[in-house]
Amino acid sequence: QVQLVESGGGLVQPGGSLKLSCTASGDVYRIQVMRWHRQAPGKQRELVATISDGTITNYADSVKGRFAFSMDVARNTGYLQMNNLQPEDAAAYYCNAEISTRSTWPSHRSYWGQGTQVTVAS
Repeated sequence: QVQLVESGGGLVQPGGSLKLSCTASGDVYRIQVMRWHRQAPGKQRELVATISDGTITNYADSVKGRFAFSMDVARNTGYLQMNNLQPEDAAAYYCNAEISTRSTWPSHRSYWGQGTQVTVAS
């Protein structure tokens, strides 16, 4: 069994920073892809950032230059550093990962975390 747990959300003023973490636990053999999505009230879920093979990153245009996605492969943890946060970044942030266990490798399953809230307000 694999679980994803996010942390690091909170309240920050415009222009401030937060660092989100997403840790995979359980029978994790390899995290092939990890993603951060966000969803604000009344809006569709948006893909914010992706990291593949621990190092290859892609970002939504709305966060390029402000957000940075990194991964500590040994700890099965991804980090989303969010700088210069703006009110439009406020949302529930969800981690999603394609993970292989020792018994399923090379196949993988998609797992989701429970979400962490980011609020940007003065």
